[in-house]
Formats: sequence, C-alpha cells, structure tokens
Amino acid sequence: MITPAFAQGAGATAAGGAEIAFQVIPFVLIFVIMYFLILRPQQRRVKDHQALIKAVRRDDTIVTNGGLVGRVVKAQDDQPEIEVEIAQNVRVRVVRSMISEVRAKGGPVKAA
Repeated sequence: MITPAFAQGAGATAAGGAEIAFQVIPFVLIFVIMYFLILRPQQRRVKDHQALIKAVRRDDTIVTNGGLVGRVVKAQDDQPEIEVEIAQNVRVRVVRSMISEVRAKGGPVKAA
C-alpha cells in the first residue's frame, strides 16, 4: 500500500521547478532595482569625479576633502600631486584624488 505522504510527494516534485523559479524572481528583481538606484548613479559620480580631477588646471580654485580651499599654482598632467596656494606665500602639495570640487575655473594652460 502507498501511504498518503508518498502520494503527495510525487506531485510536489513535478511542480518543484516552478516553485524554485518563483522564489528566485524576487531576488532578481531586487538586484535589478539596486543596480539602477544605487550602482549606476555611483558609477556615474565616480566617472564625473575622475574627469573633474583630470581637468584641474593652474589658477583653478579647489576644495579638498579635508576642507582646504585654495588656488592651484602648479599642475602637471603626468604628476599625481598638484601644488595649491592656501594663503599668501603658503603652498601645499595635494594628491589629485583628494580634490572634492572645483569652484572657479582659472586661466589658460601655461605653455611649456
């Protein structure tokens, strides 16, 4: 004789593939929503920040992540550091990646 438990188990294995698909769909939807709401805008901000860092030129007014506001005195494209004047005759070297914003664009690029 077949017990009721075995009879119910046979029907459930046939529908088991569909149940797994319905359990996975919410996770896929959550991932898609997270991608469009979190990951994509963050990637765009990183790309914009890298473009901002590459575009820093002499006489730009910048703000660092530490809160220093100064004027770029010396900036070379091949160097990871720039020289910033934060007060009259006070110059500091700042790593380019620590620039948070460029407030005012400066003069033209100095001819080499």
